[in-house]
Amino acid sequence: MFKLILLSTLQSLFLVSSQIFLKLASKKINGFTFSWDYFKALLINWKLALSGISIASATLLWVYILKHFEFSVAYPMISISYVFGMLAAIFIFNETVPLSRWIGVGFIMAGVIIIAKYN
Repeated sequence: MFKLILLSTLQSLFLVSSQIFLKLASKKINGFTFSWDYFKALLINWKLALSGISIASATLLWVYILKHFEFSVAYPMISISYVFGMLAAIFIFNETVPLSRWIGVGFIMAGVIIIAKYN
């Protein structure tokens, strides 16, 4: 179980990293136009490239997890990404996260702990 928790945490970090880089990249992307300048701007956006690399890494790790662990146990484990997402919202994007969201994430994490402990 420890191996699954470790792999799921790493996979979740890659997943959240991809979303962080995508949000950062989106700030540099102007409205869509079907032009060479628009697509060139996408191609040289290094944050967009890091988003792609992160999601590809998350996907490859997820394939490994699915191959070696039961889906009904593995899938809830990636819910740790909600915690990482909330932390990113606070520390990277300077958002205020209300208590109600933390309570919701707490319920999700409680479910993950139950699954991990009793499997």
